Amino acid sequence: MFATPARHNAMLVVGLDIGGANLKAATSDGAAVDRPFALWKHPERLSSELRSLIESLPKADAIAVTMTGELADCFVSKAEGVRSIVAAVQAAADVPVRFWQTGGEFLVASDAVELPRLVAAANWHALATFCGRVAPHGPGLLIDIGSTTTDLIPLLDGQVHSDGMTDLERLRSGELVYSGATRTPLCAFGSTVRVAGNDMPLAAELFATSRDVHLLLGNLPEDPTDSDTADGRPATCNFAMARLSRMACSDPDEIGNEFLHQFAEALAERQRRIINDALEQVLCRLDHPPHVLLSGSGSFIAERILGDMPNSSFSDVTLLANLFAKHVARSACAFAVAKLAAERLTL
Repeated sequence: MFATPARHNAMLVVGLDIGGANLKAATSDGAAVDRPFALWKHPERLSSELRSLIESLPKADAIAVTMTGELADCFVSKAEGVRSIVAAVQAAADVPVRFWQTGGEFLVASDAVELPRLVAAANWHALATFCGRVAPHGPGLLIDIGSTTTDLIPLLDGQVHSDGMTDLERLRSGELVYSGATRTPLCAFGSTVRVAGNDMPLAAELFATSRDVHLLLGNLPEDPTDSDTADGRPATCNFAMARLSRMACSDPDEIGNEFLHQFAEALAERQRRIINDALEQVLCRLDHPPHVLLSGSGSFIAERILGDMPNSSFSDVTLLANLFAKHVARSACAFAVAKLAAERLTL
């Protein structure tokens, strides 16, 4: 289904998805790699990190780029962020580079810098444009829940049909929700949650994130080698319990395992409610129940939300991870922009 149409001398393209916390790359023929990178801490290292990422993949004829990292607060503005990322990619690449924009076209570097609002935060658009072919007729809806955000992208006859194009417009329309599977601070879920029949106030500190909730509930696997957590300790259930306890200004032996699991369930339910409220806002604008496409590391959250909705709310559900190889699914936006470039560009 995702094969590039055969043509003479087809290009091999490396797609880059440059975020504020992760760098992802994939080739148009299905090789993929991703790695954490705190852009907001080390913007001066972006070019060397990208060069290393590109060199880990087969030599390409071109590089296609989409980004969200321009929002990192190491930049004074998104326009500055776009300029910096464009410059870093050009310094890292020794082949032609093109940048995806929300008008549905690729731009050369000089145009990308001149049109930063079209290039900024365009990875959702690349993914939806590519995956829209899975729902080629009638209304569709791509639900992509990643580490940090949720995208709710309306489609019509396989084409992007969103109300908003910029992050600001999409936040206002409900098409962008700043809630994801791993990086969302739990204090962003609200000031209190209902646990065991009582209101439990949440500490307004970065003590724990959504990853800790989903670790404790078994929705995400443990990774003792990964310390990209709120306290810098490993991503294991034991440490997740300690982080979650701090959200109630306590320790695990003080709050108890049973309460911690109830606490995690309540927080997960609150996150689903936040995303569901935006989903209802988007669905009410569609004329007919959509074919829903699920994507992202947090697709298990979307599956639970849809499972609680009437079947009449959607016509069909497709889990895109079943159509990608597992390693490619982790870098879906990078793969999408690589495939789009391989299909559309003539250099």
